[in-house]
Amino acid sequence: MANSKYEYVKSYEVEDEVFLPNFIVVQINGRGFKRFSQVHEFEKPNDEVALNLMNSCAICVSEEFPDVVFLYGFSDEYSFVFKKTSKFYQRRASKVESIIVSFFTSVYVMKWREFFPHKELRYSPSFHAQVISCASIEVLQSYLLWRQTNCHTNNLHNTCLWELIKCGKTESEALELLRGTSKEEKNDLLFGNFEINYQKLNPMFRQGSCILKTEVIDIVKHRENGSPVRRLRKKSSIVHSKNVAGKCFWNNHTGLMKELGSFTNDIGKVEPDYVRSFQFKKILMPSTWIVIRIDGCHFHRFSDVHEFVKPNDKQALNLMNACAVAVVKEFPDIVFSYGVSDEYSFVLKKDSHFYQSEIVSAIVSLFTSVYITKWKDFFHKKELKYPPYFDGRAVCYPSVEILRDYLAWRQVDCHINNQYNTCFWELVKSGKSKSEAQNFLKGTQTGDKEKLLKQFGIDNHKLPAMFRQGSSIFWDKEDITMMHENEKPGGNSLKRVIVEHCNIIEPSFWAAHPTILYR
Repeated sequence: MANSKYEYVKSYEVEDEVFLPNFIVVQINGRGFKRFSQVHEFEKPNDEVALNLMNSCAICVSEEFPDVVFLYGFSDEYSFVFKKTSKFYQRRASKVESIIVSFFTSVYVMKWREFFPHKELRYSPSFHAQVISCASIEVLQSYLLWRQTNCHTNNLHNTCLWELIKCGKTESEALELLRGTSKEEKNDLLFGNFEINYQKLNPMFRQGSCILKTEVIDIVKHRENGSPVRRLRKKSSIVHSKNVAGKCFWNNHTGLMKELGSFTNDIGKVEPDYVRSFQFKKILMPSTWIVIRIDGCHFHRFSDVHEFVKPNDKQALNLMNACAVAVVKEFPDIVFSYGVSDEYSFVLKKDSHFYQSEIVSAIVSLFTSVYITKWKDFFHKKELKYPPYFDGRAVCYPSVEILRDYLAWRQVDCHINNQYNTCFWELVKSGKSKSEAQNFLKGTQTGDKEKLLKQFGIDNHKLPAMFRQGSSIFWDKEDITMMHENEKPGGNSLKRVIVEHCNIIEPSFWAAHPTILYR
């Protein structure tokens, strides 16, 4: 990133490393999936196709990130267990959880048509995630038992609920009938009233799904004489077990014991203290200006593969802006956002109640989801060749002055990087190699680059403002002329989210928009 007088704002970034010897588990859950399943008419109580889509996404995560060695999921939830010695993104919790949830979301949207060829995706689905730190293999074992017990309990309840509804009960009547019933009573209800033997239902519904990696011999190519070249590689596969936390299941898989360790005993219940630690929600500092910044992962390669225009692709930037607008509309506590290239910063109002750290993953996931669903709106003739994904972090700033310095830092970065990249790509277009262009620009100052661009007939100050200044997104101020006739001034006037390309470093911008941060 470019150097400027605003660099000091980086000192407010807090490290959130999950220290060894803790195990890293990322748990993701669907956001608003009760409504999502209704809108998309999922079968109740279990939609096998929807569950297979979840499993397929989890397998893709397993194959994309080798450090993920065990996965367990049911309904709209999945847990990803990293190998004990993992150094994935320096074990920084915000990076780890946001990357996993973003990639999972990306695959979910891209694979939707494969699993639901006759159902339109009516709106962008999203997930949220959290890192759960397990201090020992015994704690990890308890976590897995807790999740599978939850799967058993919820599925038995929901199976009873929907059978009662199918036979004519309202949802409230069915819930009242099930209130306080034991597991045995629910089993008797299913068998006696509906002739359903719960134990013979699809094990994926009752037990959830595990994804393991096993070593297989694979043919990678053939020699000139036709003989195969074989290599040992790891392949992900789905299994179903009635006790994923059992000693027998775990210790029969050598890959799990090698990467995570062995279970020494079977456990019958989870310690309440463990459950409280699993349910603990990390919070961000309240009554501060919380900024969520997201960045594209490996977008240099992504832009090359998808042949983005260099140094700036207007359509790619407009796609980023459209995603940011969708995020601002979804989360009303976002009062301002600023984006450039493959990054975006979202500012939450100072009295926001969204200070649980899960807000980072929720924003990253929705941004990713919209990026996929809107791709064709901006790239009509380009296929999306593989799932893009983003990482995210949250930083808390104590005052509005420091917040504005943060935004100024990002815009200064935009100015400097855009000028450099414009020079770089003009040099490449003129015949220099990339390394020659880099060496040519090494040590040059702003004035030197201005002169160089003029040699190419380019006035840097006349380039599109979006390239030079980035994009600012915020709610438009109240417009009395847009109100309905029966509304009074000060009522619920219509507002809209606007995108501007302007200088946010100068105090004049904030003077002209005094209510942006305090609406």
